[in-house]
Amino acid sequence: MAQSAMSVTPYWELTFDADGDVDGAQRDRLLAGAKQRKVHDLIVFSHGWNSDRSGATALYSRFFAPFPQLVPGARIGYVGVLWPSMRFSDEPIPDLPRSVVAGVNGGPVLDEETRHALLETFPGRATVVEQIARMLEQRPPEAGELEEFGRLVRLLVDGVPAGPQAPFAADTVAEGVPQDEPEMFAGATAAVCETFAQALGRLRSGGGSREFGLPNPWDGAHELLRQATYYAMKRRAGTVGERGLGPLIGRLAAAAPGVRVHLVGHSFGARLVSFALRGLPRGVRTVKSVTLLQGAFSHYAFATRLPHDPRAGGVLQGQQNRVDGPLVCCFSQHDSALGTMYPLASRMAGDARGVLAEPEAVAAGDTGPAPAEFGVGDMLGARWGALGHDGVQAVPGTPAYPLAKALTVPLPASGCVNIDAAAVVRRGGAPAGAHCDIVHPELARIVLAAGRIH
Repeated sequence: MAQSAMSVTPYWELTFDADGDVDGAQRDRLLAGAKQRKVHDLIVFSHGWNSDRSGATALYSRFFAPFPQLVPGARIGYVGVLWPSMRFSDEPIPDLPRSVVAGVNGGPVLDEETRHALLETFPGRATVVEQIARMLEQRPPEAGELEEFGRLVRLLVDGVPAGPQAPFAADTVAEGVPQDEPEMFAGATAAVCETFAQALGRLRSGGGSREFGLPNPWDGAHELLRQATYYAMKRRAGTVGERGLGPLIGRLAAAAPGVRVHLVGHSFGARLVSFALRGLPRGVRTVKSVTLLQGAFSHYAFATRLPHDPRAGGVLQGQQNRVDGPLVCCFSQHDSALGTMYPLASRMAGDARGVLAEPEAVAAGDTGPAPAEFGVGDMLGARWGALGHDGVQAVPGTPAYPLAKALTVPLPASGCVNIDAAAVVRRGGAPAGAHCDIVHPELARIVLAAGRIH
């Protein structure tokens, strides 16, 4: 039930492990409590990049705080989903402290908070974490050391895992086969790190300056670790959603059939709640709305066909039809984590060029004239873009609204809906930009509007 630090009540938590198994006692408290408390609307929120319970519950408390005043007569219950993910402590989150630690050679290193988060998120990898930390600190110049760093990163995140998580990282399918082969695992580590270093340099300079010469690839090594870690989180989010949260919503529908469920997800949590739609038992129609806040997965995930490859489609194609209401995607151009770093870390399998060729062309000026603010991520975003940067793509009939209009007109009753939230989702520095700037009453109002909660 409600925790002392939570801003709303009734509140329940649901804790899942990396394979989607839920804490049974928490599940049973929710199933019994939702009926006993006569909950009419249940808002289920999943975090994205968080390293511990305290960070996730702090987000939930801040986001949920306006709801009782916005709809004082509604019988709302609240659920916070907890799953094993992490963020790097140097990522800026508005109104929260930021930690940045530089090594003796000037590059970013792993501070104690990030080391602890890695150990918690990837148990049994203490030796690997220490080796990675030492290499980031020392930045050894010998040939082959970056390749060793890449090997350690792949070992840490288990690029090709066994067990239930294996098939859940893909965003697209081609002829029935999931497409999932990140270049950061398959390519030469030095080239990947150089690409990340170039992108980071442009983000930190505001995108207006162009440096000549290749950067030190160690400048991008920390970002390779970050993005590889997020790849593992992306995989887990799909697993927890489909194998954990979806079936649980089915049990809730049986235990308390009158409860209307509203799914909300931030970052990889948006992926988690979207994959929960795939895990819903047949015939369950209790999910009345889905709201995705800065979703960290492909903007083609819901597409039946990809514009550049008619043989391929999104891994969640048609799943918006499992919602008895709209699937709302809020996005912002100020999210540089998704606008620049996400496309650089992602590519669709089967594409001959991959992620490395195009950034090199951008750096060399081979793509033709472009405005100074037009970054590497913009070049790649059309194909490898994320929902949280430009919304749902290639789903016919998807309307788009600026935030101000979305707050004044009725939202569509079904299907995908794009909302440009850049008016409020705008604060944050490099490398993540405004990715975590989601605690705003306007976004709480969008959740209520999507769910028709009065």
